[in-house]
Amino acid sequence: MRKIAIYGKGGIGKSTTTQNTVAGLAEMGRRVMVVGCDPKADSTRLLLGGLNQKTVLDTLREEGEDVDLEDILLTGFGGTVCTESGGPEPGVGCAGRGIITSINLLEQLGAYKEEQNLEYVFYDVLGDVVCGGFAMPMREGKAQEIYIVVSGEMMAMYAANNICKGILKFAEAGGVRLGGLICNSRKVDNEEEMITQLAKRLGTRMIHFVPRDNMVQRAEINRKTVIEYDPSHPQAGEYRALAKKIEDNGMFVIPKPLPMEELEKLLMDFGIAN
Repeated sequence: MRKIAIYGKGGIGKSTTTQNTVAGLAEMGRRVMVVGCDPKADSTRLLLGGLNQKTVLDTLREEGEDVDLEDILLTGFGGTVCTESGGPEPGVGCAGRGIITSINLLEQLGAYKEEQNLEYVFYDVLGDVVCGGFAMPMREGKAQEIYIVVSGEMMAMYAANNICKGILKFAEAGGVRLGGLICNSRKVDNEEEMITQLAKRLGTRMIHFVPRDNMVQRAEINRKTVIEYDPSHPQAGEYRALAKKIEDNGMFVIPKPLPMEELEKLLMDFGIAN
């Protein structure tokens, strides 16, 4: 079973990219579980047809410790298994604790055992936070592979570099590795070339360039992934290609984060800072 965590700057399209990629894997017949690690609990919405899934933390608050696996798992598109960690009540507690509680509970209830026949587990992690609970998928072997969703925007690249620092920190103890960058295009000038170069400097590669297309928003409005909403659309093909590239990926590295000056120079070299 491959355990994969998807990180990236808040608002970069991480949850959308994750769900559409998972839909591609499910279409290939793969058995996939998605663990939403965002307090907004929107990591599985498109796979569940817009259903607002009851989170692990809400279930524990309402039902106490007597929770069964079926209380916190739902089946989505293509047989995907979906769960949301949730977060604390507003203004109370640390959201990162929800991830720790959820992953521990899933393990205790046997969600990852062989009889579940899982081939992939995807952790969709909040923003670019790599400390505390949000770093848990990087620690203790919870996830072996990290993919970073990025664009040609400066702050998205800055976040990707920061996440690489987190991977570097946990690489030896947890065995986590970077599987590559996923460019979720914002139609920035020279974007594909710039992210290709960023990946090279980090010691990895851009595993796929996802073009910007309004079909993604149309599918989201209809509470579906692109693959489910319009399977013949070229954008559905992009997510299928990304899913296949992740399936076939054999390049897993300990990244080499860039000094801030080098990152800024990269932006300037491609004309973004001019």
